[in-house]
Amino acid sequence: MDSGTHLVMGLGLAGLACVDPVIASNTTFFTAALIGTVIGSQAPDLDTLLRLKSNAAYIRHHRGPTHSLPAILLWTVLLTAALQIGYRGSLPWLHIGGWVLLAVVLHVLTDLLNTYGTQALWPFSKRWISWNILPIFDSVIFTTHLLAILLWALGGVDPAVVFPILYLFLAVYTLWRSWLHRTTWTRLLRLDGGLQEDVAAYYLIPTLSIYDWHVLKEMRDGSYHVGTLKHGRLEWLDHVACSDHPAVAQSKSDPSIAAFLSFTSFACAEAIEHDWGVEVRWSDVRYRHRKQYPFVAVLLMDHQSHTLGSFVGWLSDDRLQKRLQMNTY
Repeated sequence: MDSGTHLVMGLGLAGLACVDPVIASNTTFFTAALIGTVIGSQAPDLDTLLRLKSNAAYIRHHRGPTHSLPAILLWTVLLTAALQIGYRGSLPWLHIGGWVLLAVVLHVLTDLLNTYGTQALWPFSKRWISWNILPIFDSVIFTTHLLAILLWALGGVDPAVVFPILYLFLAVYTLWRSWLHRTTWTRLLRLDGGLQEDVAAYYLIPTLSIYDWHVLKEMRDGSYHVGTLKHGRLEWLDHVACSDHPAVAQSKSDPSIAAFLSFTSFACAEAIEHDWGVEVRWSDVRYRHRKQYPFVAVLLMDHQSHTLGSFVGWLSDDRLQKRLQMNTY
């Protein structure tokens, strides 16, 4: 999920911690639990600091080892130990550690539920796991958390009452979204005539609207049909075929391209000839916005296959063209 949602979830878990009599009965313990859940809900995203090194390093490692099962335990131990040191060993470590653990687990779990996914099974597997149940920003999760926090802050409600209700509702909501994803996928197959021999797989990508989905149809020849499913109406918008230009294979050794390909299994390459050389543009076809694919990795090479520049990240087409001009002139 986005950072704002993780923040309000950290605050929400602090409110939920008031159901724990040990936490609720002591202001010091509650403050420690609040610090632990807020930081614990953000800790796995510490890899965001890799942006300071490069976009390629960030994309290669974000939601990787820091979101894995071993990391969940590591974050919990480190944060609980830091709180114990800060409070001079006066905290009930089992209670504080339990709430920190819950904050870290929910961070990783909600990230698994959206399109990005995580490498939760690292180091046993580097496979990205994404369940495509929730969008990266879910307005229901964010708004209900914000409302409950405001009611708590204004002193009008007991957190030991409102936050259990909130999380019970969100558990039911998430299960409903899972059911909705499954039934919509079944409807998609029916609308498109079933899983035919030339089709490898269908994918549903959630959007801000619970009844609107981005749709991918992966073909066995490596191409993709990209479309939408809105209120039960299927519309195909684009067919993306991957180029077999020799420069495409050469581009895979570039660090930016390699980082991009390590993150997504839905990449297609386009080779564009210019006067100065070749532009190889890899696009993640899951993310289509205004007839563009803004999540890209681009490599510029001259006619002798020497690298002129490369980039990986999110860009509009206009910004991409400006960046390309900076690398070619």
